[in-house]
Amino acid sequence: FKRIKNLRIDHDVKQMEIAHHLGVSQNTYSDYELGKINVPVDIIIKLADYYNVSTDYILNRTDNPNVLHRSMPK
Repeated sequence: FKRIKNLRIDHDVKQMEIAHHLGVSQNTYSDYELGKINVPVDIIIKLADYYNVSTDYILNRTDNPNVLHRSMPK
């Protein structure tokens, strides 16, 4: 998850700070950034909320960081 590292650096946040916000250890957060372990869905959502970006942006499904509010198809 290269994007979570880039977001953290762009926002001038230390790993320990974001790890504390997420309720994980700094080692666990570092492992997320390095791709050593999968990032749980609830953590991806918290990261998206923290940085005010879409989960699709974090997951590299779009290059648009803006949160889009889409209506669900019926």
